[in-house]
Amino acid sequence: MTARASTPARLAPRGLAAATAAFAIWGLFPVYLHPLHEVSAVQVIAHRVTWSCVFILAWLLMRGELSRLTTTLGKPQLVARLTLTALLISCNWLVYVWSVTHEHIVDTSLGYYINPLMNIVLGVFVLKERLNRAQWVAVALAAAAVLYLAVLAGRPPWIALTLAVSFSLYGLLRKVISVDALPGLATETLLLLPLALAYLAWCQATGNGALTNSGPGIAALLIGSGLVTAIPLFLFAYGARALPYSTLGVLQYIAPSLQLVCGVYLFHEGFGPARVAGFAVIWLALLIYAADGLWRSRRGRRAVTT
Repeated sequence: MTARASTPARLAPRGLAAATAAFAIWGLFPVYLHPLHEVSAVQVIAHRVTWSCVFILAWLLMRGELSRLTTTLGKPQLVARLTLTALLISCNWLVYVWSVTHEHIVDTSLGYYINPLMNIVLGVFVLKERLNRAQWVAVALAAAAVLYLAVLAGRPPWIALTLAVSFSLYGLLRKVISVDALPGLATETLLLLPLALAYLAWCQATGNGALTNSGPGIAALLIGSGLVTAIPLFLFAYGARALPYSTLGVLQYIAPSLQLVCGVYLFHEGFGPARVAGFAVIWLALLIYAADGLWRSRRGRRAVTT
């Protein structure tokens, strides 16, 4: 009994460090992408898909786990569902890369602040979940803040909404698809690989290939985008197994917070008082949502122990 009880205590600090590192990498990703502003977003995504696939397959090979991938590929219905998730995540990546390289980093942070609240909405309409009062208040505040920011900008916050909706739908589908994170991601990148390689070959044939025409620094960043994609996913998967879901729910705000800091303080995007007010309402909604989740998690643990 003693050995079993001590295992979570040993694993929790490593899980916390892994999850924190994953969200920090995602939050600082604009710093990595910004030097690629002269490369088209589509070409960046094609490289990201290609090199992610290479590194993930190499990782599976080193761990002797390629059979997990072949098992996944041998299930046509599963592959069809993963094709849909692959399209959703590629859409998310494309909008994100375009936004970062066109000075809309603050908008991307808004999208990932909205994301957990969008998950609640999908839970209601798709999974038929019921919300408690705190969750309804959080969703209502977020909706009001998005409407306010849309009126302030004179247009819908399409970048934030596209990122939030695409990633929420991706998360929902991956939640209901019975496949582990690593073979699932490997399958997604394999499905996208032919399109990515065809596009990169066309870029090279027309003399627009950034890998060979933009200098060694850009080439290294394009190749490294695969590692920057794969490493945080490995860290997140490790942390998710070692930490309570409520803890992950709080840690996820590290990424949009760092993105916001990058946009405002490193790349000097506009963030005046009127826009701050809209974000403040989003932050209040997230505070209510996170506090409610932590309270319910602790209450559940107390109920189990008694």
